[in-house]
Amino acid sequence: MLKILLVEDDEILSDSILEILSEIGEITQIYDGAEALYEGERGIYDLIVLDLMLPTMSGEQVLTALRKKSIYTPVLILTAKDGLEDKVNGFKNGGDDYLTKPFHREELLLRVQALARRSLGMNGKNELVIGPLCLELDNRQASFKGNEITLQGKEFDLLHYLMQNQGRIITKDQLFDRIWGFQSDTTLTVVEVYMSNLRKNLKPWEIDRWIKTLRNVGYLFEVPEDVKHE
Repeated sequence: MLKILLVEDDEILSDSILEILSEIGEITQIYDGAEALYEGERGIYDLIVLDLMLPTMSGEQVLTALRKKSIYTPVLILTAKDGLEDKVNGFKNGGDDYLTKPFHREELLLRVQALARRSLGMNGKNELVIGPLCLELDNRQASFKGNEITLQGKEFDLLHYLMQNQGRIITKDQLFDRIWGFQSDTTLTVVEVYMSNLRKNLKPWEIDRWIKTLRNVGYLFEVPEDVKHE
């Protein structure tokens, strides 16, 4: 499921959006700009639904600050501002899509799904494919050149997140917060344990070498050039 950051200060509307999007993702609700910036900077979300008129910091300020910090999480701007200039500014500030209030339930859902597919590299079959490596997200099955790869639950989640962020450095903290949740009772060392298990399961196809460990930094999922177009 998608991990979505929902930033809307109207709690009633926020709860309504939560109800709409909960069928496709895990939703974190935020009600002010400063907290939205803090959450967005963690870099663990697949998508941000962002209102523009917020307390403490405006949505525009949040979005601009995230992009300046090289946080490129897709952002769907959700606002009552429906003027052409407002929309132009939204895209200039780094927004990826723009939906005005009031909106239809179906349109919000479809826009979020379309934005997620584009940004995360998923196709219409709800698959994430990089070269010959394929993750079928509905049945949580991994395969390489048609050969099934056996992965346990968290191992599949780790590979999924790494593939979503190919070419980007992902810290252990980000992996921990994304997969286990920052309120988890377990410790950060669990990331190393599951990463080791994931590598063992990928080794028969030499996919383990696609995951690079950056000492004291984190991990980088990088596909060799000779494999990308197989």
